[in-house]
Amino acid sequence: MNFNNKNMAKSKLVEMNNMGIVVESLDKAISFFSEIGLSLEGRAMVEGAWAGRVTILENQSVEVAMMVTPDGHSRLELSQFITPDTVSDHRTAPVNSLGYLRIMFRVDDLDELLWRLINQGAEMVGEVVNYENIYRLCYIRGVEGLLIGLAEQVGAKTSKDILENPDGITQSVGVGDSFPLVGMIETVGVGDSSLRSE
Repeated sequence: MNFNNKNMAKSKLVEMNNMGIVVESLDKAISFFSEIGLSLEGRAMVEGAWAGRVTILENQSVEVAMMVTPDGHSRLELSQFITPDTVSDHRTAPVNSLGYLRIMFRVDDLDELLWRLINQGAEMVGEVVNYENIYRLCYIRGVEGLLIGLAEQVGAKTSKDILENPDGITQSVGVGDSFPLVGMIETVGVGDSSLRSE
């Protein structure tokens, strides 16, 4: 392939097709992400020399499952290596690790989903927090220790409003006190729904 052809038209981004995660147990991972609300779109083996030419793993054998969000726009490709064996494990790396992996899902009832996931073995990383009365959010360690972010929108504003006007949003701290947006958060309990929109 010629990468020096100056006459080629510039390629345009079409979509973010999927994000891939290598797991130990495909069945358990499918069950966990199904509980969150994704659907299994398909499951297949990827193997042979052609796949190895992409990954430089030569004759690999991998079972993959494609999970899709309800809106059909976002996909998660789960992979379980049959051969070769996995050689490293980054699943439980702390959030300040270079290249760390985290997926964030927006849900309509954070408390109910947390109740189900924790009963299936998920663990809270920190606390459920209220961010600017825009989102209630938290991190959990899900299947195989994967880091998952969950957020519930509690008002009309979204993260886009914060990015477009960061100086116009403040976080109330006490009576008569407010501070500019500097990543401050108000801690609330998992079952505290007092800050939800009606």
